[in-house]
Amino acid sequence: MSSNREQAEIDKFDRLGDRWWDPDGEMGPLHVINPLRLDYVNSRHVLRGVQALDVGCGGGILAESMALAGAQVTGIDLATEALAAARRHAEQTQATLTYREVAVEALAEEAPASFDVVTCMEMLEHVPDPAAIVSACAALLKPGCDLFLSTLNRSPKALALAIVGAEYVMNLLPRGTHDYAKFIRPSELARWCRDSGLEVLDISGLHYDPLLHNHRVDGKPDVNYLLHARKPL
Repeated sequence: MSSNREQAEIDKFDRLGDRWWDPDGEMGPLHVINPLRLDYVNSRHVLRGVQALDVGCGGGILAESMALAGAQVTGIDLATEALAAARRHAEQTQATLTYREVAVEALAEEAPASFDVVTCMEMLEHVPDPAAIVSACAALLKPGCDLFLSTLNRSPKALALAIVGAEYVMNLLPRGTHDYAKFIRPSELARWCRDSGLEVLDISGLHYDPLLHNHRVDGKPDVNYLLHARKPL
């Protein structure tokens, strides 16, 4: 059940090691937008006391912040070294959460309808079959509970800003972090959610401007965006 993976993508994030947690390093943009991601989730489904799953958790930036907000968090990924970095950081901060190296499809078979909140952020554009990831995330939700996704729109503006600007001009991200062909239009992501039996409640732009230090969630989903969907009762 782990065939929905690209080893080159996993290796790319494994090589970061503890640099996952360097706010001035390659993952700096994630540290900047993480409070926005956390607030988006927590404002729509209060995290305190809930069972939460972070799919594609990497080094644990979002997973640990959800745990510190009071959720009982499981973070899953296929990147061994990234998970090791996540565990080390959790030990340092004394955050209580569980990390597992398991594919989301396998977990969906093992523990369907087990989570109140499922998040999958900045991962879908790095796998061969993102629709299958969405389907597995939906299967893991309890009825009446919520899925939160984020990814990059396949738009000319995203190509200009997220790849040319961020990777080649400003060097905010390592070159080769993203493949424009794997970016996902909001209409595609919404369709995959509906095909998985979910109701799409919101799609919002996630705006990151490193020059003006203007970071917010609102407006058009023309580059980065968040999607909130719910599993019906």
